[in-house]
Amino acid sequence: MATATKTFKNFIGGEWVDAGSGETFETTSPATGEVLGVFPKSSAEDVDRAVAAAKAAYEEWRLVPAPRRGEILFRFGALLAEHKDEVADLMAREMGKVLPEAAGDVQEAIDMSYYMGGEGRRLFGQTTPSELRDKFNMSVRQPIGVVGVITPWNFPIAIPSWKIAPALVCGNTIVFKPATDTPLLGERFVELLVEAGVPGGVVNIVHGGGGEVGNRLVQHPDVPVITLTGSRETGVAVLQSAAENLKHVHLELGGKNAIIVLDDADLELAVEGILWSAFGTSGQRCTAASRVIVQQGVYDELQKRLVGAAEKLRLGPGWEDGVDVGPVINKRALEKIHSYTEIGVGEGAKLLTGGEVASGNGLGDGSFYRPTIFGDVDPQMRVAQEEIFGPTTALIPVKDVDEAIRVSNGIEFGLSSSIFTRDVNTAFRAMRDLEAGITYINAGTIGAEVHLPFGGTKGTGNGHREAGQAALDVFTEWKSIYVDYSGKLQRAQIDTEL
Repeated sequence: MATATKTFKNFIGGEWVDAGSGETFETTSPATGEVLGVFPKSSAEDVDRAVAAAKAAYEEWRLVPAPRRGEILFRFGALLAEHKDEVADLMAREMGKVLPEAAGDVQEAIDMSYYMGGEGRRLFGQTTPSELRDKFNMSVRQPIGVVGVITPWNFPIAIPSWKIAPALVCGNTIVFKPATDTPLLGERFVELLVEAGVPGGVVNIVHGGGGEVGNRLVQHPDVPVITLTGSRETGVAVLQSAAENLKHVHLELGGKNAIIVLDDADLELAVEGILWSAFGTSGQRCTAASRVIVQQGVYDELQKRLVGAAEKLRLGPGWEDGVDVGPVINKRALEKIHSYTEIGVGEGAKLLTGGEVASGNGLGDGSFYRPTIFGDVDPQMRVAQEEIFGPTTALIPVKDVDEAIRVSNGIEFGLSSSIFTRDVNTAFRAMRDLEAGITYINAGTIGAEVHLPFGGTKGTGNGHREAGQAALDVFTEWKSIYVDYSGKLQRAQIDTEL
């Protein structure tokens, strides 16, 4: 694929257009620093144009039969499948994922598009018996209007699909702001949607920063729905900003996920799960396992095996064969991750491996950080409480399953959780007692499937879910309908004889 510098545009009302100001910004590869593209640095004026286009398109799009809307998503999924290798390679270059992970990111979007395409022939409501004679009751889903979609860089194809596919099949229109670290992937996403047949104005993309583009989208009175994946701090700010207009706000925020390993666990399987969960995507997942809670009977052996396995992981550009861990997204992330290494050492945690910026062997121009493991971590240390969003995990020793569950729950987030045990009774107790939106038994903390709800409790979000049937509740409103065919006035909740 071509990676020569090219200038891109916003897509508004079915046309590719420059930002009104003419200002631009660059997207670069985190592995090499190479400039991959130049994008419009948009302003509130550009957002206003996109919202006006989406609002106008909504009046026709909401009337398109839902099965027809679903067929467009089927075509989009097929186009993603056709271009999967190309998009995965682009992701390895712009975002930094290793190719197998990048292909998995694209596959999630394919799966979501097919799943939500099928909802075009479902979108179930309910019928119920009436308390009155000769009367029919039902509830139906109604679209809401323009949806503001604000997505992060770590899943630059999958997460837009989680938001845009259900919003479209429900009959809404879109103004999409992709992350400024991955605008090229956002652009490609929209190009394929257009090729699939999405009408002009139904999907619009506006590139630029959160301060200019994101804030205006959140505050715009003609955008009744905002869906955001980002940090807790950003989520709180969005809620506050959207409150005046009583917007529907869906937030998917942070995580500080734990894997519990008990004395009866399969240690080989547990180490595999920890490696994948802690260091996959260089730890840059909201579901990453940045804590490993280990029962004392297997603590030393697990530590030994995990450190040995982590030190065998190969760092490098994501598109190279045999690479296990790619770069982190940018130099700012690199600095933040290393600052937490210094915090952990300062708190008295034992640095077992890693803890340094990786250089040499062709890594010097990129943003690489060595997989890092802390041992003998106290549950209240900052490295055990705060989201690091990098290839760092903390081993926390505990006496028993009671303490393990208390430690796992003892954080402000509640996204993903995991336990390795051969005891079915303990497994079911963990399913009940772990405070998280997702619980895995004998698997790591990552690997969601599109037909189940995705999201978390506590500081991870505001109660909504992505994926599965639950996603439809974000992008629709319920309407209750009563049909009285008695030919006379019947008053509900008024005492009458049968």
